[in-house]
Amino acid sequence: MSKIIDFQCTYDNSTGISKETIQQTGIKFPEAYKNWDSMAQLALAIKEQDNASFCQLPFCHTLEGEALGGSITYGDENIGPRVKDYICTTSEEILSLPEIDYSKGRISETLKACKYLREKGENVVLYISGPFTIMNVLADPRHIFKIFRKNPEIMQNIFDKLQKEILKFVMEAQKSGVNMISYGDSVGGLNILGPKLSEQVVEMFTYPLFKKIEETLNDEAIMLLCPKTTFALLGTKKAVWRDIDIGTPIGYGQGCVQVIGKTKFVGQMCIKNKAFQLKNGIIKGIDLL
Repeated sequence: MSKIIDFQCTYDNSTGISKETIQQTGIKFPEAYKNWDSMAQLALAIKEQDNASFCQLPFCHTLEGEALGGSITYGDENIGPRVKDYICTTSEEILSLPEIDYSKGRISETLKACKYLREKGENVVLYISGPFTIMNVLADPRHIFKIFRKNPEIMQNIFDKLQKEILKFVMEAQKSGVNMISYGDSVGGLNILGPKLSEQVVEMFTYPLFKKIEETLNDEAIMLLCPKTTFALLGTKKAVWRDIDIGTPIGYGQGCVQVIGKTKFVGQMCIKNKAFQLKNGIIKGIDLL
């Protein structure tokens, strides 16, 4: 049995989009969630509002699912994009979904916004979702967990399909100049899956994915792992910590930028915790075994 430690997601200290920010920028919704220029404008406004050291895109966790064919409601300034209807009820339907076309749709607009912000000199965090978060857009989670428990070989096929999509998304992000790629899968956390299935996810999906990302990630980008993912890798003895001395106390986000090229992975804290300080000047890299 694995010894995976759970991480409580209580560190999202962004205040959301304030009415003052919306009024000052004149941003319109839902266009802000769909067009690259509005996305970039909103990302800059949120960065300034939160006094952050980086811009963040996208503003939801439905991007990949929508690009695979998911049905999405875009929402407004109060409620962002979310699932409208599930489009799959069987594993066959999930496996038959077409590959993501990164040249069209909201996922293309997101990459354009990232490129624009990077060309303006901004550090950009691109949030990429894990398999259960993606599938949560496509199918009722009860169907997914049933497949996992009763037909692990079919689940492996689904994992393989999504692994290819995530790996390609990482590659497309690098082409757009993204220097900070955040990975999380809260829907597939220990608190939801339990220890046994969580260990299986690491073996079947997470570890193989990150070994491939390790090979493709260039020295101008870094992967920021959700601590839930970090502790899953550590708990299954697939990774170890490595201390990197930055030399001075610094904010976690700034520290992540400073160690680009010195490690492929970090993940001791949620990147959304903008107040977290590396008080001893040490950031922990993650080395895969």
